[in-house]
Amino acid sequence: MAVTESPLPTTSNLARYKVILAGISALILTVGLARFAYTPMLPIMRDGAGLSDVAGGWLATINYLGYMSGALLASCIGRLSVKFTLYRMCLVLGVVTTLGMGLTDNVVLWAILRFVAGVSSIAGLLLASGLVLNWLTRHHHRQELGLHFTGLGLGVVVSGLALASMVEWTNWAEQWIGLGLLGLVFFVPAWRWLPAPPPISAKNTAKASQGPSRRWLALMIAAYFCGGFGYVVGATFIVAILENLPLLAGEGSWVWVIVGLAAVPSSFLWDRVARAFGPIMALLVAYGLQTVSFVLPVVSNDTLINLLSAVLFGGTFVGVVSLTLTLIGSRYPNNPARAMSRLTLSYGVAQVVAPAMTGYIVAFTGSYHGALLITTVVMVVGMGLLLALRQITPPPPGAA
Repeated sequence: MAVTESPLPTTSNLARYKVILAGISALILTVGLARFAYTPMLPIMRDGAGLSDVAGGWLATINYLGYMSGALLASCIGRLSVKFTLYRMCLVLGVVTTLGMGLTDNVVLWAILRFVAGVSSIAGLLLASGLVLNWLTRHHHRQELGLHFTGLGLGVVVSGLALASMVEWTNWAEQWIGLGLLGLVFFVPAWRWLPAPPPISAKNTAKASQGPSRRWLALMIAAYFCGGFGYVVGATFIVAILENLPLLAGEGSWVWVIVGLAAVPSSFLWDRVARAFGPIMALLVAYGLQTVSFVLPVVSNDTLINLLSAVLFGGTFVGVVSLTLTLIGSRYPNNPARAMSRLTLSYGVAQVVAPAMTGYIVAFTGSYHGALLITTVVMVVGMGLLLALRQITPPPPGAA
C-alpha cells in the first residue's frame, strides 16, 4: 500500500532517539570499526605483519574503491525497501570483514577484505543517513543529521580505545579479531532499531527526481571531491604522521582517540554554524580549518602543534560530511539516500586516488610533507568551488 503525500504524524522522542541511535551504531560498526580502525592499525601491521608503506597505501585505496563501488550501487537503487535490505547486508559484512583481517596474513586476501569492508561502510554513511533523514522528514522532525553523524567521531573513539586496551597484550591479528567481536555490540541496535521504510507512491518518486540545477550539482560534486581528498589523507595517515614525532612514537591509538574526541561534538557545532550563517558558509569555514590541519605538520615538529592538527582534523571532517549530505538530502527529500550516493561517488574517487599517491610519495621521499602540501592545494581549490556554489545556491525547499 503506497503512502500518501502527507507526512506521517509526529512520533515520540523515544522513537526518534532509537532511530538515530540505530544510525549511530551503524556508523560505529561499518565506518568506525570496519573502516576507520585501519588507520591506527596501519603502523601496528607495518611493524608486526611486515606491511610496507606502498602496500599500506594500496590497501587503503582498495578500501576506498570498495566504498565507491558501494556508493555507485546505492545510487542505482531507487526503491527505499531495497536500500534497507542492502543496509542490513552491509551490517553483516562489516562484522565479517573486520574479523577476517585477523584470520590471514595474505596481502591478496587483505585486499579483498578491505574492498568488501569499503562496500559495507555505505551502510552507515549513505544508507543509514538517508533512511534516518527520510524518517525524520516523514515524522515532522528537523532535517538535521548532526546527531546521527556523532557516530563518526564515536567510531574513531571506540576503535582507538579498543586498540589502546589491547595493544600491550595482543598481536595485530588478535586486535582485528577483538574489533570484529566488539562490532557485534553495535550490530544489534543498528539492525533492530532502524525501521523499514514504507513504500513510496509513483507521484512521490517523480518528485524525488527533481532537484537543483546541473551547474549547482556539478560545483557541489567537485567541491566534495576536494573534501574527500583531504579527508582520506588525514583519516588514513594522520596516526602514522604523528607517530613519527619522538614524544608520540607508539602512541598511535591515543592520537586516534584525540581525533575522535574532537569529532564527537563537532557535528552539533557545525549544525549551529549552518543555522546561523547557512550551510555553504559553514562548509567554507570547515574546509579552511581542515586545510590548516594539513599545514601544521609541515611547518612544525612541535608535539602540541601537531596534536592541534589532529584536533582540527577531527573537528572538521565530520562537519564536512554532515553538512554536505544534509544539504544534498534536503534538496531531494523523498529519497535522500539516492542523491547522497550520487554525490558521494566524487568523494569516493578522491579516496581511491589520494591514499595510493600518498603511499608512493612517502616511499620515495621518506616524508609525508609532499602529500600534505598537495592536499592543502586541493582543499584551497575546494574552497574556491564553494564560493562559486554560494553565489548560485537557491533557498532550501519550503524556505520563505
